Amino acid sequence: QVQLVESGGGSVQAGGSLRLSCVASELTFSSYPMGWFRQSPGKEREFVAAISRSGVFTYYTDSVKGRFTISRDNAKNTMALQMNSLKPEDTGVYSCAAARHGPILSGAELPRRTYEYDYWGQGTQVTVSS
Repeated sequence: QVQLVESGGGSVQAGGSLRLSCVASELTFSSYPMGWFRQSPGKEREFVAAISRSGVFTYYTDSVKGRFTISRDNAKNTMALQMNSLKPEDTGVYSCAAARHGPILSGAELPRRTYEYDYWGQGTQVTVSS
């Protein structure tokens, strides 16, 4: 059974940093583009960042560009999201996800919609106070 487990969430003040991790099991990790999503109370789940199978291509939602960095280590079946200069609007439950997808030839081709992802973790809470 495929499992994705997130960790690293917590409470920080605005301007602080957090590093989220996602560990995959029972999954041929290197075969899947991966993504991070977040959901705030009363809002729909939204795309944050995605990374291609090899890690060569990445894509970010505009609001996190220059502040967040997505990365992966296929040898360890892990993915990370380094979050710097955090803002209160970054607050939410962050989930990692794996997508079955065809060839990806650029960052823009990375999946960004929830229905494009097949496996999901339970999420980790990130709270940023002002």
